[in-house]
Order: sequence, then structure tokens, then C-alpha cells
Amino acid sequence: MINNNLFEQYKGLVVEADNKFDEVCKDNSALVKCGPGCADCCYSVFGVFLIEAVFIKHHFDKLDRKYRREAYSRSLKYDKKLQDIEKKLQVYNNNLTLKADIMGRKRIRCPLLNDQNLCILYPYRPVTCRVYGIPTVINGETHSCWKSAFKKDQSYEAYDMDSLYKKLYSMSKKLLEIKGQKNMEHASHLISISKVINTPVDELINK
Repeated sequence: MINNNLFEQYKGLVVEADNKFDEVCKDNSALVKCGPGCADCCYSVFGVFLIEAVFIKHHFDKLDRKYRREAYSRSLKYDKKLQDIEKKLQVYNNNLTLKADIMGRKRIRCPLLNDQNLCILYPYRPVTCRVYGIPTVINGETHSCWKSAFKKDQSYEAYDMDSLYKKLYSMSKKLLEIKGQKNMEHASHLISISKVINTPVDELINK
């Protein structure tokens, strides 16, 4: 299905992210508000690169059918809300930066979040989810969860999302090359979790 070496490289990024999260939490335990049942990050609108999509789909397909059916049902609601938001944002098509900023502020429940506010694929969740509660750097700007106690006028250790995205893009491009794909543009596309769980791996790769 996928080159095992790429899987291992991706797992290496996961370990790095988890270690950074633990490190920041250790140094700023009173500022990080993450904990069981806190699902704020599970309502963020975001996508994953191809390599991460394939990894997530691989493990999602191993879940019990009951959990997969429930996730499929939630994904229909996710897609409907996302389509409604995208339709309303068409007026900003000439300002992609503003459109992306507004989209990033919208809240839609991730299909992997169950009724107990727990991720059904928690051990294999995206890197974005793993570092959400600590300061991160995106497009050169520092961000942090609104529930946290990190202050904007102070400096903290931050996780470099820009560097992560470059690595995920590179790995996604390599995956396409291994699979004999000619068009590398797909390596830069972000895929919603809803689409990931509803699309066979071969179709994700051969888009």
C-alpha cells in the first residue's frame, strides 16, 4: 500500500511533535489547558497532506465497523456545513488570504470525534492535533489555543508548523513518485479528514 520507509519517516515527525508538546507542557504546565474531554481543536477546519492522509486512512480502516459507520455519518454533516461555509465565502474569492483566515475561524466537528468528546483514532491523529495546545508558528506568526494561558506579549518555545508542512509536502511528493505519478501538484493539496476516511487509499494517491 505504501512504502514502509515513508511510514517510518512520518512516525518520526509524530514523535518529534509529541516530544515538543511534552517539553513545552513540562516548562509551562500551568499554561497548557489540554486534557481528556477537551475537544476545542476537534472543531477546527483544516486539512492534511497526502502522506498523513494515507497514514490516517490505513489505521481508520482497521477500526471496528461500528465506529467507522458512526464516523461516516458524522462526515456527512461535516461536508454539509463545510459546503455551506464555502458557498458564503465565495464573495472573498479575490482575497484568498482573508478567505483562509475566515475559514480558519469556523468551527465544524471532526468526524473522528465521538459523542464522549474523544477521538476514535487518537493514537494516529494528525500532527496538527498533537500540538494544538502549545504555541505554534504558522507563516512566520505565533499562534496558541485561546483556552491556554500563553500571553501574546511574552516569548515561549513554539512548534514550527512551517517546517513541518515542508517535510510533509516532501514526503507526499516522494509517495507520488514511488507510485509512478507524474503530476506533483497533488502533493501540496490539503485533504479534509472527512474526505480521507471516505476515500480508498488508491484514490487518494491517484487523484
